[in-house]
Amino acid sequence: MALIVALLAAYGVFLVFTAVALQWRGIGLGPRLRSTVLPSRHRLEEWLAQAGLSEVRGAEFAGVMAVLFVAGSALAFAIFGGVLAPVIAGAFAASFPVASYRGRRERRFAQAREAWPRMIEEMRLLTGSLGRAVPQALFEVGRRAPEEMHPAFAAAHREWLISTDFGRTIGVLKHGLADPTADATCETLLVANEVGGSDLDRRLAALGEDRVQDLQGRKDARSRQAGVRFARRFVLLVPLGMALAGLSIGNGRQAYQTATGQLGVSFGLLMIAVCWVWAGRLLRLPQEQRVFGE
Repeated sequence: MALIVALLAAYGVFLVFTAVALQWRGIGLGPRLRSTVLPSRHRLEEWLAQAGLSEVRGAEFAGVMAVLFVAGSALAFAIFGGVLAPVIAGAFAASFPVASYRGRRERRFAQAREAWPRMIEEMRLLTGSLGRAVPQALFEVGRRAPEEMHPAFAAAHREWLISTDFGRTIGVLKHGLADPTADATCETLLVANEVGGSDLDRRLAALGEDRVQDLQGRKDARSRQAGVRFARRFVLLVPLGMALAGLSIGNGRQAYQTATGQLGVSFGLLMIAVCWVWAGRLLRLPQEQRVFGE
């Protein structure tokens, strides 16, 4: 008991001292650290920006999912009847916008990966041999960037013309591109513009070499997955064709409305969705994290 009282007294002294000297609050051993996890709304906005759809709002995205849920449920009800099977089919159909946006995001990242090595090399030449200032070189290269990247460079150029603050300009560009390679390149250019130095050429050369190696490795991996990606589509086509063919055999739709038929159809639809998602996760290549994100 004496030991417990001594420990409580010592902890009380610790709390009083940290409250007075360090302005800590609460009864914990230290102040609560602020979470670095972005709110769900900000994560959704960043995800849409990475797909090139920064103008799409979350409510519009949810509305499209709701419409597809209703359409998928209606189609499944017309074929199978019942309640459980249409709900499962509707939920699966509602996931199509997520898959579509993820595909747009992957294609946009792939185009950016192919463009950045060339753009980095052009910036090396402009800032080195031709003596361009870093902001001027960045905007010149941006005018020759892929079409999907033009809005971000145009917004950054407007910010530069208004404020001439290169830090804010880089922030606008990173927000519009939402790309790990763009983040690393922009931070390299920002440090070079603010600090100066003669090692910008070396840093850009190392960054360009790293991007080329990453691009080649991803191309090799996707080429090996081409046959598997083609076969994955049959997960949807073959069961759908069999379900439609079943309407012309025996009692057709009435056979699906029995208790056994409903359980079988629901289990089949659920397994189709699980296999589709599982195969997609297995085929997904690792994505780089935004180390210098917003």
